[in-house]
Amino acid sequence: MAANRYDALIIGGGHNGLVCGAYLAKAGLKTLVLERRPIFGGAAVTEEFTPGFRASIFSYVMSILHPRIIADLELKKFGLEVLPANDLFCPLWGDDYLVFSDDMKKTQENFARFSKKDAEVYPAFDAYLQEALQVVRKLLFATPVDPTQADWRHFKETAQLVWEYRKIGTRFYRILDLLTQSADAYLSQWFESDIVKAALAYYASIGTFAGPKTPGSAYVLLHHIMGEHAGAGGWGFIKGGMGRITQAIARSGARFGLEIRTDSPIREVLVEEGRAVGVVTEKGEDYRAPVVISNVDAKTLMTRLVAPRHLPEDYLRDIRGYRTFSTAFKINVACHRPPRYRSFDPAKTGFDYPTYVHIAPDIDYLERAYDDAKYGWYSQKPFVTPVVPTMRDDTLAPPGKHVVNLFGGHAPYELKGATWEQERDNFVNKVLDAIETFAPGWRDDIIDMQVLLAPDLERIVGLPQGHIFHGELAPDQIFFTRPAAHYADYRTPVRGLYVCGSSMHPGGGVSGIPGHNAAREVLKDRGKRLS
Repeated sequence: MAANRYDALIIGGGHNGLVCGAYLAKAGLKTLVLERRPIFGGAAVTEEFTPGFRASIFSYVMSILHPRIIADLELKKFGLEVLPANDLFCPLWGDDYLVFSDDMKKTQENFARFSKKDAEVYPAFDAYLQEALQVVRKLLFATPVDPTQADWRHFKETAQLVWEYRKIGTRFYRILDLLTQSADAYLSQWFESDIVKAALAYYASIGTFAGPKTPGSAYVLLHHIMGEHAGAGGWGFIKGGMGRITQAIARSGARFGLEIRTDSPIREVLVEEGRAVGVVTEKGEDYRAPVVISNVDAKTLMTRLVAPRHLPEDYLRDIRGYRTFSTAFKINVACHRPPRYRSFDPAKTGFDYPTYVHIAPDIDYLERAYDDAKYGWYSQKPFVTPVVPTMRDDTLAPPGKHVVNLFGGHAPYELKGATWEQERDNFVNKVLDAIETFAPGWRDDIIDMQVLLAPDLERIVGLPQGHIFHGELAPDQIFFTRPAAHYADYRTPVRGLYVCGSSMHPGGGVSGIPGHNAAREVLKDRGKRLS
């Protein structure tokens, strides 16, 4: 079979692969995206999961899609529409609640019910964290350097990075604290109420195999709030579901000739004399290009799609040791009515219904959920994020009905002494029990549900061991060590082979930044500039 020839091939049609492809096509490269599934979008898709009900099957809320990418690719022009969610509602023990809001005064008023000191110190804490965020946000679009290399190119890149951040000053220690401290220890320097700390520490548990008392978990808190949305429509639900994001990116790229082919799983990356020259699909289709970019995570790419003989042993050892073990779960629920929280009062909260909720009433609740998973079992009282997009979006369910997305932890990729086939229903009951503790009787309103555990996330969309970030956001797996030493710059030991997905800096979430940065490095190597 004659080879199909392109300037660039992208393995995987997740949002980062599409972002990378759109930028490359915009720069004039003939680019093809090859997607394994019948639909493209990776974890940012909208699909029907039971008759009449559609959902953002995997990722479920817009939080860190970057304004630069939205503007560069004109995504609003191609159908991106953000529907605002309400303030975060946290039901508590004893029919109480806490509201966490972008409105500083409102949040302080809520904190004051549990600690006047915490309410008073919150503005200073927010300002302190925002200063650290300024540094992290600048780093998002940086290509990680390799400070161990002594050649002129690497020395120049490292010197440029150091010079650019020469004014960081004492903020360096703020970043160091976030990288080394647990979320609980970090927050305890500011707050005294376990309820207040839990509202903030919850973010450090999302998608990670860690608890709020695990060293280094403070950084994950920062990762979840690093989004910038000024002038970009804010965070919230995407009208039509998260699939509208990837559809908009694809439409944007199509203007410049970006091609996407679905039902095209890759069997092998072709390497000749140390250089990637193309790919072969499982159907035997041969595609050739001087540039191959993987939206598939680096671990899967290097252990399944590239023959070991093409890779240095030390690199393979690092890649094999890259931690991807996941304990996240996602349940999509079709129901007559969404959960009715016993403590919710619209007159007191100032909004009609809590579309965005965190169930984890204190720090110990979060830590005990992790303890269960640490020893190989699922959480007996899982932390859960129930969101109800259908309170804002009437395109996802029949009139009068609702879709509720449940995301949380912990449900380990593998169980100790049992299988998920044996325990799946028992775990789902634990999740529903956790919700019914605060919203009694909701089981009676459920019509159907789709349960996705870590093995399902891996099988369906290729998340390694079901990890939503393509690997832990731990201090030894970020920036110039993500995913392996010496190869954090979106390149690999194979010339012409790049990685553009969430296993690269700055990590996971629907941000599009790894795709943007990888496109920039590809074009730089070809003597072109990102436009």
